[in-house]
Amino acid sequence: MNMNSTLKRSRGLTAFVAAMSASVVAIGILTAVTELFLRSGTPMERLVVAERACIHYPYVSEREACMRQWLASARSPSMANR
Repeated sequence: MNMNSTLKRSRGLTAFVAAMSASVVAIGILTAVTELFLRSGTPMERLVVAERACIHYPYVSEREACMRQWLASARSPSMANR
């Protein structure tokens, strides 16, 4: 007598569930990474614009001071709207 009971497994259903789970995880990771890039891209864009606006200063210290001033003035109107 065979005492081992085996249940029939539906391989198609298992593969479908695994594929759906993998798809949900992949879409979640892709969405999170995209959101991080979009959120982090805005400050870098402002920094590049400030750097181009202050390119005419020959010394690095003057250029950095100009960039800080430009960024502070660019940030002020957006803070007033909140």
